[in-house]
Amino acid sequence: MKKKRFTPQQISTILKEYENGKSVEEIGRDHGVSRASFYKWRQRYGGMEASEIKRLKELEEENRKLKIMYAEQALDLKVAREIIEKKL
Repeated sequence: MKKKRFTPQQISTILKEYENGKSVEEIGRDHGVSRASFYKWRQRYGGMEASEIKRLKELEEENRKLKIMYAEQALDLKVAREIIEKKL
């Protein structure tokens, strides 16, 4: 089954529908969202506007990239230290 990605605006709209009284089952049928995904969004993004959700996702992506860069730098440093130790 293909994994569907929802935009921050869609997530915000879905959460607002729930706040306006729509049941989780109806939301799942209308938007094709599993209960688990809905409750995870509600826990993570509850009370946020679409722009705030978008900014949060951007920050999470930036954080992921920085972690990868740090891991690569740490590995390079470790290899350089090993090379220097072998020369001495």
